[in-house]
Amino acid sequence: MPSGKGIKSRPTTSCPERGLVAPAEFIPVAEESGLIIPIGEWVLRQACAQNKAWQAAGLPPLRVAVNLSARQFRQKTLADTVAQVLNATGLDPKYLELELTESLLMENTQASSTMLAALKAMGLQISIDDFGTGYSSLSYLKRFPIDSLKIDRSFVSDVTTDPDDAAIVIAIIALAHSLRLKVIAEGVETKEQLALLRAQNCHAAQGHLFCRPLPSEAFAQLLRQWRQKRWGIKLTKRSSLKRAEAAQISLLATRRSQLGTR
Repeated sequence: MPSGKGIKSRPTTSCPERGLVAPAEFIPVAEESGLIIPIGEWVLRQACAQNKAWQAAGLPPLRVAVNLSARQFRQKTLADTVAQVLNATGLDPKYLELELTESLLMENTQASSTMLAALKAMGLQISIDDFGTGYSSLSYLKRFPIDSLKIDRSFVSDVTTDPDDAAIVIAIIALAHSLRLKVIAEGVETKEQLALLRAQNCHAAQGHLFCRPLPSEAFAQLLRQWRQKRWGIKLTKRSSLKRAEAAQISLLATRRSQLGTR
């Protein structure tokens, strides 16, 4: 599952007294004040521009996931804003994923359907973030053009010790499979959690087990190291295949020789 095929943008701010401030602390304030609109657009633009810059530098193409706030999603100009950002940065839409919560989508189902259709028409991906913590009805899953479900970390954190959480996670994975949706586990921090998720055929996972939040420069270096390791694995596999093929050819030749002497 740790394929290195996607990343998630995580905006932070800095305070002279406290240092880095997590999104959970300042996003609600920005949402309430209305500043979330310019902040959200800045995050989207930076994420797309950085992703494009990494690709231009020869790094493996990745899909970057960006959260949309309630105020952003309610903006009738959202689709135009996203299109403008993609056009300005030159990022292929297939490398952008927008994340929304269940509750946000259900505030106005008609408006949500219209907006999601406009966003999907660009070729980007749509995922439901924190799945399992919001709206109780699952009928919306077939109503909206959704690509993936992200299992909330509150279920993943105790998945190996709490039978109820394990049952919920297993049920969500099965649901996603039956609806032909990709399923991603959030907040994976231990190998035991990862092993359970793999056993249930969870498509992907994210969390501190793989990588903690990094600034763009540090992440680029990590990506370069990952690419080198990946190619090393590929070369090793190719060498092994060639040795196996050579051994097989040798065995066949020996067998033919034996048959010819009879």
